[in-house]
Amino acid sequence: MVPVESSPSAKVNGDMAAAFKALSDGTRLGVLRMLTSGELCACELLEGFHISQPTLSYHMNMLCGAGLVNARRDGAWVHYSLNRERLRAVRAQLDEIIDDNGSNGDDHKWCCSGGSMTSC
Repeated sequence: MVPVESSPSAKVNGDMAAAFKALSDGTRLGVLRMLTSGELCACELLEGFHISQPTLSYHMNMLCGAGLVNARRDGAWVHYSLNRERLRAVRAQLDEIIDDNGSNGDDHKWCCSGGSMTSC
């Protein structure tokens, strides 16, 4: 049996967690909404928020690190755009969880017995 930490699903779970962490902030959600209109430079994004450039940079690093936003450098400027492919993949993975209908739940019932996980 493959250890949980190194299984393919562990990587998917880690990727999903990174995406949800990036999505768990109102400013970052606002940035994503602004980017739905197309590619924007950092200065254009700053106009939409009352935050400093370093704060925007922090938020953009979170979004880019999670793969939700692409960054393209053009001289001194950085232009950002949605990574729609990655956003669709996150949505598809979430849809799998929502649409599962408990099919795996019946196969893997667990209970806590004496402080350790055992099969019921």
